[in-house]
Amino acid sequence: MALTLNDVERFEASRPRLEAIAYRLLGSASEAEDAVQETYLRWQAADVGRVEVPEAWLTKVLTNVCLNQLTSARVRRETYVGQWLPEPLLAGDPMLGPADTAEQRESVSYAVLALLERLSPNERAVYVLREAFDYAHREIAGILGITEAASQQIFHRAKKHVADGKARSEIDEAAARRIVDEFLAAATSGRTEPLVRLLTQDAVAIGDGGGKVPARTKAFEGALAVAKFMRGLFKPSKAKRALVGGSPEVYATTANGGPALVAVIDGRVIGVICLEITADGIAAFRNQANPDKLERATERWAAADHGEPLLIAF
Repeated sequence: MALTLNDVERFEASRPRLEAIAYRLLGSASEAEDAVQETYLRWQAADVGRVEVPEAWLTKVLTNVCLNQLTSARVRRETYVGQWLPEPLLAGDPMLGPADTAEQRESVSYAVLALLERLSPNERAVYVLREAFDYAHREIAGILGITEAASQQIFHRAKKHVADGKARSEIDEAAARRIVDEFLAAATSGRTEPLVRLLTQDAVAIGDGGGKVPARTKAFEGALAVAKFMRGLFKPSKAKRALVGGSPEVYATTANGGPALVAVIDGRVIGVICLEITADGIAAFRNQANPDKLERATERWAAADHGEPLLIAF
């Protein structure tokens, strides 16, 4: 059945919310766009005149499309080269969705998105719908075809998994930026000791190159190992410049609502390092270098005012 202009407009009014839900569920902007497009095709094929609450109908269809994608994604990630990390979204990206509450902001943080990979598809769906979009358990039960009690149990289990895995201390934005500046100064000093002092004892560094950019298949663990890695990462060399096609400009920005460093060559984002900063120091570096997961970041970067680089790396 052909959609009327009003039917199309109703869907487009829901698109930003649907994309934000899909991104949190899938951890990938490109896969989120595909899921929303599939939802549109199903809306197009439905007898939409009989849909009483379009928002609820679209959310249910989208969530189930994403659950199917998550199931197949788990199989694909078993053969993924190296570590798998989410696709980072730079400041101002509309796919980040609502950020009015602490729960909404945290649900899209890079650290939490990485932790959501440990949850089952149903746990992830319940957590996202409840924590980030404030759906009632009765509504979630209808979306997933489970009981309200089951939704509550799944949510509490998922929330505990996330809470157990993330750093508990938070600091304000100004303090985080100061630590980022101190980190860059230490990383380019050529010395390990200043870096170690900025890290928590159990700090980790994880990189995702997707088999297209060199990245260690295992995480660096512990302050000393991470410090040595970061010192080497920022050490100039002809080999690095040849590998990436020049000397990257490094900027401090935010990605997924948290502090991040962006490396850019000729307007192309070649890396986004998301820092997890606590009151005790930097707890984690998550470096997205897979070019397939940086296309949206490059588009966003080109449209943004980002000022002058903090340094020219390599």
